[in-house]
Amino acid sequence: MGRAFEYRKARKLKRWGNMSRTFTRLGKELTIATKQGGTDPENNPRLRAIIQTARSENMPKENIERAIRRAEEKDKGDYREVVYEGYGPHGVAILIETATDNTTRTVANIRSYFNKSGGNLGTSGSVDFMFDHKCVFRVKARQEMDLEELELELIDYGGEEVFLDEEEEVIMIYGSFESYGSIQKFLEEKDLELISGGFDRIVNGELKELTPEEKADIEKLLERIEEDDDVQNVYTNMA
Repeated sequence: MGRAFEYRKARKLKRWGNMSRTFTRLGKELTIATKQGGTDPENNPRLRAIIQTARSENMPKENIERAIRRAEEKDKGDYREVVYEGYGPHGVAILIETATDNTTRTVANIRSYFNKSGGNLGTSGSVDFMFDHKCVFRVKARQEMDLEELELELIDYGGEEVFLDEEEEVIMIYGSFESYGSIQKFLEEKDLELISGGFDRIVNGELKELTPEEKADIEKLLERIEEDDDVQNVYTNMA
């Protein structure tokens, strides 16, 4: 198994928080996907995949429909996807994906979290190079599936790594960021049950080893960041 598997198992996998925060995050993703590709899931692959993700998280149908409608309202749903980068205490690289309707508010909040922890908010590109941006799909596992054969087939569509997550009983598929649409189309044509589809960032170098005390410092900072309503995802190079 490759780098994506190692990183996924090594890092601390946190859920998005309580149900309301999960739905808020998914709602923003649905709105952004709708603005970018339209309201029809059949003609909007990203929206189609996020709807599947929302269903897997038990997001009510009315919440999904409301988030899609929000994209059509001129005075609402004007979210921008903005990435912030910096270093926390002990030299840990941190990359933060946000969806915000007020970048002034968001950058001020993010900067304050870094400053209060003894870290520094950096400029664009300061830590991005440490992470590979990948698309990732979770597919329901079938007993008769040959993962080696599936991986070979996916190579032509931009797939890079396929493995079984025995804990969740799902097949994880990683590919290049640009291959999102082609991989999704392949999975649908193969009639594989897509649980979720999205993007991930994988550290492309060595993970940073810390003492328990140093890890506690980072965890405090990450907790502050993740509690911010504008924050969608947080990535670090901490082991």
